[in-house]
Amino acid sequence: MTPVRLDAHDGVLVITLDRPTANAVDAATSHALYEGFDRLRRDRSLRAAVVTGAGERFFCAGWDLKAAAGGEAVDADHGPGGFAGLTELFELDKPVIAAVNGLALGGGFELALAADLIVADAHAEFALPEVKLGLIADSGGVLRLPRRLPRAVATELLLTGRRLGAVEAAGWGLVNEVAERPETALERALALAHTLREGAPLAVAAVKEVLRVTEHLGVEDAYARMRHTHLPRYRAMLNSEDALEGPRAFAEKRSPHWSGA
Repeated sequence: MTPVRLDAHDGVLVITLDRPTANAVDAATSHALYEGFDRLRRDRSLRAAVVTGAGERFFCAGWDLKAAAGGEAVDADHGPGGFAGLTELFELDKPVIAAVNGLALGGGFELALAADLIVADAHAEFALPEVKLGLIADSGGVLRLPRRLPRAVATELLLTGRRLGAVEAAGWGLVNEVAERPETALERALALAHTLREGAPLAVAAVKEVLRVTEHLGVEDAYARMRHTHLPRYRAMLNSEDALEGPRAFAEKRSPHWSGA
């Protein structure tokens, strides 16, 4: 059975990690996940992706410790996208939503952090327990979490490995939405993905690009970087047909027809 299922519908690619019983990720699974995210990047008909886990208990339990015990190296080749296919895929210019349907542990939490948005079921929990295994969360956890949470909270999670519930995570702004009905994170993530499709493709790509290159800068320096350096997606958006189509459609009181050009 393939460890990753890909299903495309109406411009949204659903990437489902399916490795019973815990959806853990070994090197081969990382490569398979990357193939999904690379398909999102290359296929012009796809506008967004939702990544989720099969079953109801685990989104992803992180690194496959059984594979590690069997000899897979901690620095094994996980492919061009890094661990889980996404954690080091920095220039993906289409949005990814993590539909966290259960436990997101270790690398599973890091996979969710690498997504642009997170929707979680109410029973979902997040944790980075690597220090209890003699490791650190170096597939993005130790780097991304302090940028997403208050430093003291992020440091506590990294040092203790305690679990963070979905509601608490939403309270800190880490989770965009907690699904109101049980086990509907995927449904809500798909609804959000289809909302994202309403934006112009080049504008969405430009948002991701500008965020990526300016988030570590102060506002004045960020303006300078955006206005005076070559940001290809931002420049393409400014000079696009879609930048003309949007105002026209507004003036004509109709929905815009995006060409992606």
